[in-house]
Amino acid sequence: MRNWKALSALFLGCSALLVGCKSAPELTSTQALALVQAKYDQTAPVGVNVLVNDPGMLSGAKAKLWDRTKIYPNKIWADFKLTADGKKAVVLPGGGDVIEWRPQSADDKNYTIVVTTVAANRLKAKDMGELSDEAMAGAEAAKSGKYAEVVNLTGVPEVLQDIAHNPGNKLSVRKEADFALVNGAWTLKTIR
Repeated sequence: MRNWKALSALFLGCSALLVGCKSAPELTSTQALALVQAKYDQTAPVGVNVLVNDPGMLSGAKAKLWDRTKIYPNKIWADFKLTADGKKAVVLPGGGDVIEWRPQSADDKNYTIVVTTVAANRLKAKDMGELSDEAMAGAEAAKSGKYAEVVNLTGVPEVLQDIAHNPGNKLSVRKEADFALVNGAWTLKTIR
């Protein structure tokens, strides 16, 4: 009988040890990227802010997004009114339909105005790097990874997409996401 009790205790101890050593399911970069994209897909779509510099103003005028309506005596300042096509493509931060172009000098290469695309899109997540193990309170396991957050220019006129590629515009930024294993499933916890 004593052998039977000893054998039972040994069996229960080994069973508990095996259950306690259960490994966490793997989280691949592809799965992590899908969790981030799912978060972006749940957020409301927004327009993209585009910085328009001097070459961008010329491109927009040639594409008939805006027309020059007034030139000031200093020959540097001008007002541009959004055309019907321009109103379908962009809105101005202050409202209205007149762009007030006010550079400091004729060769001011840093002057820009901001327009926001009418086409509203959700951000895209791309290029998830290698995931690293982290410690997170309340989680069975945790990982973090860096990826590219990219603006989506779908539905934006081609000329405005070209302007968005001018210097000063940020079409992508590096972000870091934290993931936690909770109740056996990986979840996205934070994006920073």
